[in-house]
Amino acid sequence: MTRPPVTIRTGSPEETAALACRLAGRLRAGDVLLLEGDIGAGKTHFARHLIRSLMDRPEDVPSPTYTLVQVYDTRLGEIWHADLYRLTSLDETEELGLVEAFASAITLVEWPDRLGPTAPAGALRLIFEADAEDENARLIRFCGPAERWGEVLEAFADD
Repeated sequence: MTRPPVTIRTGSPEETAALACRLAGRLRAGDVLLLEGDIGAGKTHFARHLIRSLMDRPEDVPSPTYTLVQVYDTRLGEIWHADLYRLTSLDETEELGLVEAFASAITLVEWPDRLGPTAPAGALRLIFEADAEDENARLIRFCGPAERWGEVLEAFADD
């Protein structure tokens, strides 16, 4: 069963980063975050800050636009950050090893539509939209199955 979505408005890149850090503390191995939204909507910014917040020693977290996948060791285990924008077929996504990562790592996937049927049913979807009234603000909609994400979404809904 899917819990009703929760939408959060962040008023600045700093607020978006803080939201990412709050979510990071609730993740565990096997969690998959599917980051959706237009180019420039804030997906990579969110992912970068989420990953950094889980590192013992902060390091550079580049966008995986050209490498396709970046893997980080964190205090919660491996985090895989994938950007599938440049992929054109499902075969290419399977070659990256993401399906295996879904089971054992925390996985962040930008442009998850490229996953097709391999997208995990238990994933948390985050849909990023620019706020039409403020170019620095974002609307981020969280959607996911209640079994895993219900309690997490409740905590964010109370904001």
